[in-house]
Amino acid sequence: MRRTQLKNPELFPPKAMGRLIWPLMVEQLLAILIGMADTVMVSNAGEAAVSGVSLVDTLNIVLINLFSALATGGAVVAAQYIGRRDEKSACASAKQLMYASLALSVFLAAVAAFFHKPLLRGIYGSIDDDVMASAQIYFLLSAASYPFLAIYNSGAALFRSMGNSRVSMMISMLMNLINIGGNALLIYGFSLGAAGAALASLAARAAAALMITVLIVKPKYQIHIDALFRPELRWDMVRNILKIGIPNALENSMFQIGKIMTMGLVSAMGTAAIAANAIANSIAGISGIPGSAICLGVVTVMGQCVGARDYEQAVYYTKRLMALAYLCLAAADLLVFCFAGRLIPLFGLSPQAAASAEEILRVFALFNAAFWVPSFVMPAALRAAGDARGTMIISALSMWIFRVGCSYLFVFFGMGVQSVWAGMYVDWLVRGIVFITRFARGKWKKIRVIE
Repeated sequence: MRRTQLKNPELFPPKAMGRLIWPLMVEQLLAILIGMADTVMVSNAGEAAVSGVSLVDTLNIVLINLFSALATGGAVVAAQYIGRRDEKSACASAKQLMYASLALSVFLAAVAAFFHKPLLRGIYGSIDDDVMASAQIYFLLSAASYPFLAIYNSGAALFRSMGNSRVSMMISMLMNLINIGGNALLIYGFSLGAAGAALASLAARAAAALMITVLIVKPKYQIHIDALFRPELRWDMVRNILKIGIPNALENSMFQIGKIMTMGLVSAMGTAAIAANAIANSIAGISGIPGSAICLGVVTVMGQCVGARDYEQAVYYTKRLMALAYLCLAAADLLVFCFAGRLIPLFGLSPQAAASAEEILRVFALFNAAFWVPSFVMPAALRAAGDARGTMIISALSMWIFRVGCSYLFVFFGMGVQSVWAGMYVDWLVRGIVFITRFARGKWKKIRVIE
């Protein structure tokens, strides 16, 4: 579709789209590279430490995704208000998002702190004692960072909703530098292992929360928060945020619970399998950089288009962003396929774990390039339009039936650690087909998040 075919002036001309998407890609690249460096540093303390951190990170994501989903709900509401040219309401919804995110994250941090031992024993009871020791200390310390991460995620989502992703990129860069510097000091310098990794993350997230708060209260930004420390509850706005946030949180939580269940399958295969799976996940994240960035950008673009009730541009930009995602993922997956064998030795795995990780990555690169985009970019567009409940139901059913079900089936047939990855590919294929069909039918155009 040519730009001249649009009836109305473009809401996101090429320069504006570039200012939104490219900083997001840089931000995601930094997060992945620092995450890989983090894993390499932790692996210096042995396979028990890297396995413990990996297992806890899977559980952490379940909890963190709850307030990340809330931030997405706030971003959708704010973006739709901007599209409607109602900046006053956008600012008011931003304040409600900050309050709600902080309250939820404090509650989750308290739950994780008090119940970290029974949670880990209940989920990963069969793992080795040294792996469990690393997991327990890492989980306890990382829980303390939840409120700081919630504040940062909410602020970053608000800046993205107004098309200013450069701010979140710069703060993410500083946060990751603090994290890797802290890892170097605490893991290498003080030999703290998993505890050092958690303390470094805590310091980095606290700094990011402070920086994003200082910026989001400045009136010069299109969305800003007035009198942040003056309590003010707007239940109408909270309800609008929860319309998106709750289904998104449930979707993400069920997805991560399913992932934990499949991780339980891997943990029963031994420490080498756990380590191979962890390292494969870390490297596979490279190919997800452009896709994750575009998913974040879709929330802003789709949200503003729907807020303006310009559904022609909503469809137009969704197709363009999906095409861009396919091109970028194809290039990234080619790199993963070609260089997996050279990256894996950096992690100091045993020969058995290294061989398994390389096999996982080469198969992953092929399926990721084919199936990931419609499975994730399309639901991001539907969610930004307000169709959060529909995407939740589709994702949950597909995950439980195909991802979890097929993983157990493939384990039964002796596919080993590849089983959980193969189940994921089947899930992606089914989700993609259903989401494309739902988007094409256009029922999302009748949904109203803001009145």
